[in-house]
Amino acid sequence: MLDFFTIFSKGGIVLWCFQGVSGSFTGPVNALIRSVILQERGGNAFTHEALTLKYKLDNEFELVFVVGFQKILTLTYVDKFIDDIHLLFRDRYRNQLKQNGTLGLLNTSFEFQDDFLTLLRVAEESSRTRAPKAMKSFDQSEKARKTVASMIETRGDTGKVKGKENNKKNKNAKKEAPAVEETVVVSKVASEPKPKVAPATAAGNNEGLSAEEIIQLNREKFMKKFGTHVEKSNKSPKPDKQKQKKGKEQRIWPMGGSGTSAKDLDYSNSVNGNESVEPAKDEDVSDLRGKMAGDLRDLEYESSSEEEESVEKVAPVPVKESSANKRGFGGMFGMLRGLVGSKSLSRDDLDPVLDRMKDHLIAKNVAAEIAAQLCESVAKKLEGKVMGTFSSVTSTVKQALQESLVQILQPKRRVDILRDSMEAQRQRRPYVITFCGVNGVGKSTNLAKICFWLIENGFSVLIAACDTFRAGAVEQLRTHTRRLNSLHPPEENKGRILVQLYEKGYGKDAAGIAMEAISYARNQGFDVVLVDTAGRMQDNAPLMTALAKLIAVNVPDLVLFVGEALVGNEAVDQLVKFNQALADHSMSDRPRLIDGIVLTKFDTIDDKVGAAISMTYITGQPIVFVGTGQTYSDLRSLNAKAVVSALMKA
Repeated sequence: MLDFFTIFSKGGIVLWCFQGVSGSFTGPVNALIRSVILQERGGNAFTHEALTLKYKLDNEFELVFVVGFQKILTLTYVDKFIDDIHLLFRDRYRNQLKQNGTLGLLNTSFEFQDDFLTLLRVAEESSRTRAPKAMKSFDQSEKARKTVASMIETRGDTGKVKGKENNKKNKNAKKEAPAVEETVVVSKVASEPKPKVAPATAAGNNEGLSAEEIIQLNREKFMKKFGTHVEKSNKSPKPDKQKQKKGKEQRIWPMGGSGTSAKDLDYSNSVNGNESVEPAKDEDVSDLRGKMAGDLRDLEYESSSEEEESVEKVAPVPVKESSANKRGFGGMFGMLRGLVGSKSLSRDDLDPVLDRMKDHLIAKNVAAEIAAQLCESVAKKLEGKVMGTFSSVTSTVKQALQESLVQILQPKRRVDILRDSMEAQRQRRPYVITFCGVNGVGKSTNLAKICFWLIENGFSVLIAACDTFRAGAVEQLRTHTRRLNSLHPPEENKGRILVQLYEKGYGKDAAGIAMEAISYARNQGFDVVLVDTAGRMQDNAPLMTALAKLIAVNVPDLVLFVGEALVGNEAVDQLVKFNQALADHSMSDRPRLIDGIVLTKFDTIDDKVGAAISMTYITGQPIVFVGTGQTYSDLRSLNAKAVVSALMKA
């Protein structure tokens, strides 16, 4: 049984609705609009609390058809039913929608209830399960009809069976016989003395020759035809002096040494023995001071306006595709040249382009499942739209993809750590951020970068060393703490240490250390607590349980997942299983999941930025920080246009 069915425009005007149960369906429909339609996500189903919502878009008239039912029910007829309602409504009110639009149709009185109930009754009757067929009794079976005489085997029948088996054996023997004869002939010829035959005679007729002689004759023919003679030479060729690589030149040391100073003999800091370079000092990072004050800088963005202008100027003239145009998006959009102008785009027209688009996204490191869903959402957005010219089709397809990607990367909510930290200061409590992720993605390094950004903005930070498993984790944080304090020494801050490390060694309970660190930060007046956790694989159940316990017990203000920009499909698996583990092992009714993402090693991927799309699409949470290097100042905020620009490059 259906809970409701509604038809509304993309502008939010409800044209018609049906309610099968009492109650309001505004909440589920609004959740569908916010989470799916506005985000342009693929698929045709959405789950909200106890309801399953299925929808269909009509891009020609900008309509949305939504049906809702209890998710515990398995209604197999819903997909076909919503398609039938969509076709019936379009066909019946096509002229009114074209002439007056949705507002004109709303102002006129129309009855759609009877047609809807008729189609619903037909769909429900067709899906009713038929009763299983009753089992036949023994008297009704074919075995009961056989007589006893038909089941008795006589000697003649046995002889026939044996004769058939003998015939099969004879046939197999005949198949194997030629191979045996050939082996006998070859062995005879090999044992006989080889007659001397002239090459010309042998060329015309190779009968009576052994296999080795035939190979030798064919080899001689090949040599004569191409005029090549293979001669074996025992002498090795002399190496070419010009091709020999020049080895490293020997260093000429001054003779004696009585009048030579120690500086002249120190070659440890020289490049090619000439230019002197000063060694980098561990504490010489004072040039970074003042670079990170205020909000973080965005990633560099190169506008693709010139490319769009060049696309718009292309005339709709059939041109032969060159090999260069077949690569990347040039080849993808080149496939649209066969479309006729002034027609509505159908799925058959868009499928070849969408397949090429999906391959391009996968090549740019977007997870395969996410690329397929993204192409599906673009298809739903374009299907049924009327295009005028070839150039408008090209620009529309490209723009639809760009808008979808930007919409995905735009955060649903803004994560402003500076503002939230100031709010926590007014409440006289520390602002707590927990970092989690798999092994080797750079959690501790990026924690130090974020710590540097916070102290540049005047906040005091306590780092909780809760990675009690990896050897050297505490020493790594201790080194970062020492270097950060050298940038802002206590003498410049009225004797106050801005960065401090809270550690309890190895092998201890991480949740307990985090709780003690937060209590210590509250007593000592620290503004922010950064909790570093151990790296763990998403399939490690004991470690995932420990992480869920740490988050549930300490209730941090922000849970950041640290992930690499290098991963593709692995990003989906990591995030899904991290969120699932946090939900399964949580102690509250509303489990705490990942609040944001830190994307590391962004400077190593060139334009293969698909991991950003995959991570944001899966969680729906924003990418808060982007790591772009190995120094403390190499931290940026995500620019959605920069990522989309890199992703759209051919």
